[in-house]
Amino acid sequence: MAATGAAGTRETGDCTDRPPISFELFPPRSDAAAIALGRTIDRLAEVDPAFISVTFGAGGSQRGRSLTVLRYILEHTSVEPMAHLTCVGSSHAEANRLVREFLDAGITSFLALRGDPPEGDDPDAGLGDLGTAAELVQLIHRVQEEREPFGESGVPGAPGARRIGARPRPERVAVAAFPTGHPRSRGLAQDVDTLLAKEVAGATLAITQLFWHADDYLGFVERARTAGVTIPILPGLMPVTNPARLARLTELTGVEPPADLAIDLEIEPDGEARARIGEEYAANLAGEVLRGGAPGLHLYTYNRHETVLSVLDRLGLGVRAGRRT
Repeated sequence: MAATGAAGTRETGDCTDRPPISFELFPPRSDAAAIALGRTIDRLAEVDPAFISVTFGAGGSQRGRSLTVLRYILEHTSVEPMAHLTCVGSSHAEANRLVREFLDAGITSFLALRGDPPEGDDPDAGLGDLGTAAELVQLIHRVQEEREPFGESGVPGAPGARRIGARPRPERVAVAAFPTGHPRSRGLAQDVDTLLAKEVAGATLAITQLFWHADDYLGFVERARTAGVTIPILPGLMPVTNPARLARLTELTGVEPPADLAIDLEIEPDGEARARIGEEYAANLAGEVLRGGAPGLHLYTYNRHETVLSVLDRLGLGVRAGRRT
């Protein structure tokens, strides 16, 4: 099995010539969509991503479909699957059972999220016993420790001697970061403090939410490092190729898109031309953050491979770059 570094870099031999790439998928909503998603996963696997994460509905909705997708990744590709978990609607007992279910299925990487209540509800409603992502991170580690307690190993050069070995830990426990500010945050300083608390709780990787300007990401990383955050902070990028989706993202996140991108997508009637506009913007943004020191790229796919793979091709990080020997 290939070794995995702290930043998520998958190494084959001594070759680390490409920044690690990862993707996000969501569970299919129909059998037909499931078949299409299988083809998409196969195509994404061709670029040798460090991991593919799969979202998880609040309160356990779509749990079965999420686990099916994670198992497909585990059984049909060499890519590491990452399970999303949220605090919303989960008691300690339910979250404990769910983490065990994923671990029993062979899923050893997680993205721990506070999650959002259903639209229109109080922001703190439905959180259950877990109030923060940091608490969920701690629970994930605790479940793994309880599930696989300390073992013993021999001592080299001392026949018959035994020593206690380290407890196994999940391969990755990722958390969210908010370079443009969380909607409920009092300011960017609080967002940095929250990320630091997640690292202290045991997070090993952060993945950012939506941003449209490289300076938003690079400035956030600089503030986080100054505050003591040491874990890798992956930029999460969303290639958007039509104005309706861009408007919906703006509504969901409250992050205003660049005016030139919004106007160009709105006035261009041709679908292929729109795709080129969105792909080019995402590729330029990705190139900027990589040159600024980003440890890799995390791409939100909308369960389609064409756009994100085109972005990687524009960056010279596509299939050819992904197949390393």
